[in-house]
Amino acid sequence: MIPAEIVVATGNQGKLREIRDLLHGLPIKLKSLADFPDIVMPAEDGHSFAENARQKALAVHDEIGGWVLADDSGLVVPCLNGEPGIRSARYAGDDADDRRNNLFLLERLQNVAADRRQACFVCVMVLADAVGNVYQFEGRCEGRIAFSLRGTEGFGYDPLFLLAPDFDTTMAEISLEQKQRISHRGDALRQLKDWLSRQEQEDRKQ
Repeated sequence: MIPAEIVVATGNQGKLREIRDLLHGLPIKLKSLADFPDIVMPAEDGHSFAENARQKALAVHDEIGGWVLADDSGLVVPCLNGEPGIRSARYAGDDADDRRNNLFLLERLQNVAADRRQACFVCVMVLADAVGNVYQFEGRCEGRIAFSLRGTEGFGYDPLFLLAPDFDTTMAEISLEQKQRISHRGDALRQLKDWLSRQEQEDRKQ
């Protein structure tokens, strides 16, 4: 059964906008943590994106008792042994913002040649239903880390992420519409939307 409402377990307005745009067309009302200011999110102490997403989804579900969508996403740089990984949002420290995280990544890669700066954005989305069953969707986007920040669109590491296969354009130099077609979150959300659409079709048959 398709839900009438899903709470997105995020306070990130950029992320919420992407999710709302990509799920457009489904008869689902989306809310966010801004609608539930008293919810305290758990510490993201899992060992993988999937563990963190599941923890967040179930924590909010336990508070509200309804459908919840949570994600954990980040940047994986193989030559840095997978950093920043699950610490992508806190790479330069627990109080770091996007710019500090980006500059810290550049510092870590200052002596690394272009052909060794491969990177991958990963997004794992977990949907918890009304009774706590969970469904998982994973998206990926391949690229390379630039030598300087470029572009003003997007957020996070977008200004440093050169898109494969040409590596001429960063994620922050393309429109939101273009980003949704190729991004890791867009990939995961398309899988989620397909799943929800199938539930809607089943509802119509009944």
